[in-house]
Amino acid sequence: MSSKLLRGTFILTLGTYISRILGMIYLIPFGAMVGATGGALFQYGYNQYTIFLSIATMGFPAAVSKFVSKYNSIGDYDTTRRMLRAGMSMMLVTGIIAFSLLYVTAPFFAETALGGTENNGLTIEHVVYVIRMVSLALLVVPVLALVRGFFQGHQMMGPTAVSQVVEQLARIVFLLTATYLVMKVLNGGLVVAIGYATFAALIGAFAGLFTLYFSWQKRKGHLISMKPNLVPPSNITYRQMFKELFSYAAPYVFVGLAIPLYQYIDTNTFNKAMIEAGYQSLSQDLLAIVTLYVPKLVMIPVSLATAFGLTLIPVITENFTNRDFPALNKQIDQAMQIILFIVLPASVGMSLLAGPFYTFFYGSESLLPDVGQDILFWYSPVALLFSLFTVNAAILQGINKQKFAVVSLLIGVIIKVVLNVPLIKLFQGEGSILATALGYTASLLYGFIMIRRHAGYSYKKLFKRFLLMAILTAVMGVIVLIAKAVLGLFISYEGGQIRSAVIIAITSAIGGIVYLYLAHRLKLLEKIFGQRLSRFFKRKAS
Repeated sequence: MSSKLLRGTFILTLGTYISRILGMIYLIPFGAMVGATGGALFQYGYNQYTIFLSIATMGFPAAVSKFVSKYNSIGDYDTTRRMLRAGMSMMLVTGIIAFSLLYVTAPFFAETALGGTENNGLTIEHVVYVIRMVSLALLVVPVLALVRGFFQGHQMMGPTAVSQVVEQLARIVFLLTATYLVMKVLNGGLVVAIGYATFAALIGAFAGLFTLYFSWQKRKGHLISMKPNLVPPSNITYRQMFKELFSYAAPYVFVGLAIPLYQYIDTNTFNKAMIEAGYQSLSQDLLAIVTLYVPKLVMIPVSLATAFGLTLIPVITENFTNRDFPALNKQIDQAMQIILFIVLPASVGMSLLAGPFYTFFYGSESLLPDVGQDILFWYSPVALLFSLFTVNAAILQGINKQKFAVVSLLIGVIIKVVLNVPLIKLFQGEGSILATALGYTASLLYGFIMIRRHAGYSYKKLFKRFLLMAILTAVMGVIVLIAKAVLGLFISYEGGQIRSAVIIAITSAIGGIVYLYLAHRLKLLEKIFGQRLSRFFKRKAS
């Protein structure tokens, strides 16, 4: 893997991880203020917004990254600038259309999500209010996303990473401040507080956009220095430009919808299935846990895969355009192995420590602790499926096999839609997780087959390394359970968040050290990450 890819991945991973961690930490005070009912209401609005945002952006940000990478690789920098101007105009228009549609159709989506006219104190009018508040962000976020894609196409990951963190910080500060003021100072009630909490998406978007503007000013000299073309300008018309962009973008619409689409299916079927199964009193609180509180924790390991997906697309596209298949396969191989090496033990460790993790973030007296811990235990391993799907989709898109990425997603979504309601009726929250896992597994199998067929990639080495990682993870898991049991003789995670933090810190450190030490002794670290990491361990040992 090239140093540029590793550097870009590190920068974007760092920004994504900081953003994810912030997005997880704020749920501690937010959940304490609004509870499970507030969390459910928040998701009723936010899940609708996420789907409409994906439609509004139409996959353009990732497609722009690919478009810029392609034309920069042949020295046609003028075309990339023309595309940026045209793309921003397009995003403004689609954002306005998406906002208008969501605002008008809010009553329909509210009724569908509630599974009726009222559910445990929440009415259609309450959900409509929240949906319309969050819909305002659609006017700004598409433009923000497109500019990020432009920077990533130049393999400049810093602006994207910094803007993500700033956007998240601004959103969270406004969200928590508004929620506290409305509920504790102004006595405005839960519904108004959640409305302002979702409105924070617009505040964050403006902050991210201003950050990208300053990044543009800082790098403008470098970008302008590219302006003299190395080849005659392609002089393609705007119609041809958008046709090419849409050919790249169409698959990104679907693939970018993967995780939100699965949550969207839950949002619009979970309450109905639970009510029909006789669990109405539990349905709304459980929905908040399944679609908001637990996924926020599970998505932390997935951030690495997301960063790899964003950085892989332009680099793989460049190698595929230049027909450099040895480099292409080497990048695929190393990316897959790094994802497995990090996400596999992280997801298993979170599953084994589900009790302490859930208690640390959400306390032992709220948000249905027993149910939440059980959901986290079963949901955590699904993080590996999320991660592999993200990288698989990026690879298929990078080698111009976008349609197979779409087919892969559609297979999984169909399975989720067909199995979700019956499995929820049988197993409640665990049924939703099982339907998600089965859908992603089917998508992955199809994606693996297509990558082997069209990129000539062999899974023999990857499979051997996966077996070794699985063995190391199993050993780590046993050590973690032993450490947890020994600590349990002196301290109980049920005693509160501080005790849970102590247990998580000690057991995670022990498990991580064991895993890394065994990987080093078996030369696995050296094979995946190269000699530098191996020399680091040798220096430490000496």
